[in-house]
Amino acid sequence: MARPKQRSFDLRAQRLKFLLGAVVVLAGARAFQVGVVDAASLKKDAAVQQSITASVPAARGDITDRHGVELAVSQPMVTVTADPMMISHPARVASQLAPLLGRNVAEIQAKLSNRNQQYVRLARRVSVSDAKRVRKLKIDGIDFEKTMGRSYPRGAQAGQLIGLVGDEGHGLSGLELSFDKTLAGTDGQRTTVTDRLGQPILVTDSKAVRTGSTLQLTIDAPVQDQVERVLAGVGRVFQPKGATAIVMDPRTGNILALANWPAVNANTIGNASDYAQMNRASGFTYEPGSTFKAFTVASALEEGEVTPSTPFNLPTLLHIGDKTIKDAHDRGDETLSVSEILAQSSNVGAALIGLQMKRQKLDHWIRRFGFASPTKSGFPGEEQGLVLPLSKYSSATVGNEAMGQGLSVTPLQMVQGYAALANGGILRSPRIAQRANGVSIPATPGHRVISERVSRLIRKMLRGVLAEGGTASGAEIPGFDLAGKTGTAQKVDPATGTYSDSRYIASFIGFAPAKSPKLLTAVLVDEPQGDIYGGSVAAPAFSRIMAFALPYLGISPR
Repeated sequence: MARPKQRSFDLRAQRLKFLLGAVVVLAGARAFQVGVVDAASLKKDAAVQQSITASVPAARGDITDRHGVELAVSQPMVTVTADPMMISHPARVASQLAPLLGRNVAEIQAKLSNRNQQYVRLARRVSVSDAKRVRKLKIDGIDFEKTMGRSYPRGAQAGQLIGLVGDEGHGLSGLELSFDKTLAGTDGQRTTVTDRLGQPILVTDSKAVRTGSTLQLTIDAPVQDQVERVLAGVGRVFQPKGATAIVMDPRTGNILALANWPAVNANTIGNASDYAQMNRASGFTYEPGSTFKAFTVASALEEGEVTPSTPFNLPTLLHIGDKTIKDAHDRGDETLSVSEILAQSSNVGAALIGLQMKRQKLDHWIRRFGFASPTKSGFPGEEQGLVLPLSKYSSATVGNEAMGQGLSVTPLQMVQGYAALANGGILRSPRIAQRANGVSIPATPGHRVISERVSRLIRKMLRGVLAEGGTASGAEIPGFDLAGKTGTAQKVDPATGTYSDSRYIASFIGFAPAKSPKLLTAVLVDEPQGDIYGGSVAAPAFSRIMAFALPYLGISPR
């Protein structure tokens, strides 16, 4: 009776073994198909669908003043893009996007209507908040790329000095350009693996992001503010084409302020005119006029050709070759000492001193003071000015150059030279950057150009310019002993090639305290209206800048 049951059980066991074997065979076959036959295809599909490698933008280094006040910073921004093939109604979408992107509706519509492309950039450097507003519209075909953008917290402060960064994140002008390698970071690379729903399941950084170095300038923000306020006042009163001012510590060459008027907002500097964008402290050349006479006198003193008391008989008119030189004020024949010639800014007297030195010596000293060579300050596009080679001197060249005509200079070169007159005779390159990521940037070594004795004599003689009878007697600051020199130079009319009777440059360069200078300021006003003289246009601006900066910097009177 038990045999049929046993036979039935064995039959079921055999069937079960057969089914299990079949399952194993099928599973093995499928594994072989997936693992061997289809492996390459599946691996490729997975990489395309689930793995995305993208660039991770690096933050550009900040630019700060010497106290850490932020002048330029980087912040997350967004580039808004579109696939025109996915935009059904370009006009309607453009009207929605344009106000949020700060763009023209027609411009956006034109990009969205270009059906020949699948990728167009609608706007770069869009703020994160504005990008969120665009994202809320949920428009198919609109995409967003993370990037870094440049922002200037203090707006127009030092706009031309700091410069401009392009859409690709590299400097185009100003310090942003000259220190681009220091400021620019290195983008990283990130691979993100997502599931079928697009959710990230693995993020790998194959290349680390390196943030750019912070650049700390020698600029002092409060002094910079005052300089820009003063230049704005000059602009209102005299309506010039432009104005430039530089404040420097003559002992170190450190620039504490550098400003140009008209001011430009660093956030929108690209909208300004070429002239307004220019850092004219280093990129503008001009004939210096009477401010150059201090170098003529210093050179003659160093050569032993004159002393401060050496008298010169000055004719009313001085004829040199085909040129006639006269002074700005009417006078008859008179005798003035070298000190009086400098204090009263006599053209005839300066020309006679230059003629006494002769061309070889004058040319040597002009170049020794750094003219006709860049200052090596680090500013991009720095001009080097123009000094004629000896082979091209005419009979009148020496007289012209001695009084500041017939050669061109930059404001930065003049400040560099005056610092040497003030600091005991050492010529140093102007310095604008002092640290990168907290590490000091070495200053360019200075070298002696005149003796301490001649420097002391020149400082004493330049005090006379601000004394009674000098050309800037109204620019003194109560309690402070100042020294300096005025300049009123005719500009050359490009249409005629001769000196203009209506276009001038008014300037003043001075320092304090006169006996032991700790602060130097230069002011240059390009084509002032209504008044043209350095003593009445530029010297008062110098006085207002120094009246703030001296006590602010803790420099004691006398």
